[in-house]
Amino acid sequence: MTHLENEKINWWNVLFFPLFFIALLWVVKYAEFVFDVSFAEFGIYPREWKGIVGVFTAPLVHGDVKHLFSNSIPLLVLGAGVFYFYRVVAFRVITFIYLATGFWVWISARPSFHIGASGVVYGLATFIFLSGVLRKNKYLMAFSLFVVFVYGSLIWGVLPLEVGISWESHLMGAIAGIIAAVHYRKIGIQKETFDWEREDYVDDENEIVTDFEIVEIPENKAEEDNSVKIVYHFKDKKDSGN
Repeated sequence: MTHLENEKINWWNVLFFPLFFIALLWVVKYAEFVFDVSFAEFGIYPREWKGIVGVFTAPLVHGDVKHLFSNSIPLLVLGAGVFYFYRVVAFRVITFIYLATGFWVWISARPSFHIGASGVVYGLATFIFLSGVLRKNKYLMAFSLFVVFVYGSLIWGVLPLEVGISWESHLMGAIAGIIAAVHYRKIGIQKETFDWEREDYVDDENEIVTDFEIVEIPENKAEEDNSVKIVYHFKDKKDSGN
């Protein structure tokens, strides 16, 4: 069994950060209602110094409750997925997606206030999907397929098809997720290795074959029997530490 099957998962550690972040988003929206104000000015306004603060604050601000709710569920599912399957790099991945998406929007997007955590959602979705493909682990690939099945329609959000939607945030988030998946592809869970694929394996005599070598046979000898001698090195299982 893999360590995913053996390891007891601490669900509090998996869910704490996604739930905390979502709660923060709702607190911000509640504060807008209570004080009858709009925090839209804390969004990203591209290429204006006053708007660069939005790199840090824009994902916390949403246009309305519907906008916020539509981001909350994906943030919980995808965020929990990242902390469950990729917890070794989870904070680094989320931080990179969060900041890179905002900065790229500030550099390249239309001159308007860009708000909402949709860019983070797109980043997490693309990271999870591509990571599962690159790592070729059956559990990760299964979760990747789940993400495609549930959130596959998100792909249309990277195109300028709907007025009032920051497709730039979606696109930049997706690019950030792709970069993070490629960069961290060798850290954490990897493809399962079967016994017959390993360099060390146990033979029928309960000995472990640690390596082997091909011994070259002198040319005149090879001509006689057309054979190649392979020498295996064995060590007793008791001495292997298993």
